[in-house]
Amino acid sequence: MCQSLVSYKYCHIYLYFITTKTIHLLPYSVFQIYLIMTVLNIEFEVTSSLPAPKIFKLFSEFDTIAPKVEPETYKSIDIIQGNGGVGTIKSITYTDGVPFTSSKHKVDTIGTNNFSYSYTIFEGDVLMGIIDSATHHIKFVPSTDGGAIYKHIVVFNLKRDNKLPEDNINLIKDALKKSFKGFESYAIAHPESY
Repeated sequence: MCQSLVSYKYCHIYLYFITTKTIHLLPYSVFQIYLIMTVLNIEFEVTSSLPAPKIFKLFSEFDTIAPKVEPETYKSIDIIQGNGGVGTIKSITYTDGVPFTSSKHKVDTIGTNNFSYSYTIFEGDVLMGIIDSATHHIKFVPSTDGGAIYKHIVVFNLKRDNKLPEDNINLIKDALKKSFKGFESYAIAHPESY
């Protein structure tokens, strides 16, 4: 059984002691192995003239809109388990213009009342071999001028003591902002739908 502890994770394990054809089971409380993980948070905000409910509706159709908005990035997005709600697992295939081929993520939360959405990327070369998982927390906050503020926080659980280079962090932020602006432009171009 594994539990998280701040930026560390630890697992109690059963250890087997082998002596002359006999295996003894030692109680797990005798030994603990600590798996050190580095946690890195990045966050940013983008203002929009579109209201929060409109942007939230747009992002709820990410799977079908993303390949239209960013055909140079997304080749396909497929649901491999679930119905699109919480717990759904999706597979993304990227185009040749992206340095990654694929990723899988799970939908963690969908907040229709507060226009929020979160998902965790848990598999694929998009994790670069150094990231255990990346959880994205997205929220569209209504602003006083009738528009919205797009808030995005990414929590990276890096394997052991790996570090994410600053260039990669900036690349991730820029890519997410570009996606948002692409979605915003799509909504403005299709007012009948949004």
